[in-house]
Amino acid sequence: MVVRLDNELWFPDPHFGEDDGCIAVGGDLSVDRLLLAYSYGIFPWYAYRYDDPVWYCPMQRFVIFPEEIHISHSMRTMMNKDKYQVSMNQAFDTVIETCGKLRENEDMGWLGPQMTEAYKELYRQGFAASVEVWEKTETDGQTEKRFVGGLYGVTIGNSFFGESMCSLVPSASKLALIYLAKAMARAGGRLIDCQLETPHLKSMGGRFIPYDEYLKIIRE
Repeated sequence: MVVRLDNELWFPDPHFGEDDGCIAVGGDLSVDRLLLAYSYGIFPWYAYRYDDPVWYCPMQRFVIFPEEIHISHSMRTMMNKDKYQVSMNQAFDTVIETCGKLRENEDMGWLGPQMTEAYKELYRQGFAASVEVWEKTETDGQTEKRFVGGLYGVTIGNSFFGESMCSLVPSASKLALIYLAKAMARAGGRLIDCQLETPHLKSMGGRFIPYDEYLKIIRE
């Protein structure tokens, strides 16, 4: 059952949503509503050409546990070349704007101005984070760098809720994800929520767990 939200700050029980995880439409993208949503594993996903957010909470969650991140031989080779530099929270706006631009012509492109600004506000208040990948080049003995990819998401407690990734060179987003997983493992982070299964996330250690197990982890 899909519920229409009003101006009150609430969500229906995700256990009674649709088979695809859709539980509600409407409401707003305020910081308070987004924090309430993510604390239950609920996330907004909608085509920005339409007016209302659509809220999802699948009962099978595709996640990566930081200590289980799989680094392929080709990625190890890429990392060992020292061609790229990785940073965190140095260019959040660049990451989210690049993610949006790369998908703006897709039918279900969802990173329009309203959604983008909502996550920028989460970042300003300390509830979102980005990982950036820079390509290093030498020019006249000076090291220069240019942005070539990254990822961003919401951070609450011990969990990172991934929202989008981008690559302007092959495998840049994979490098960002590896950096994130390693940083979380060192800091005691428990879970990276991938939201949707993709072959590339599966190859890096992603797997499904039941919603109730997922909820227990993110609410610890």
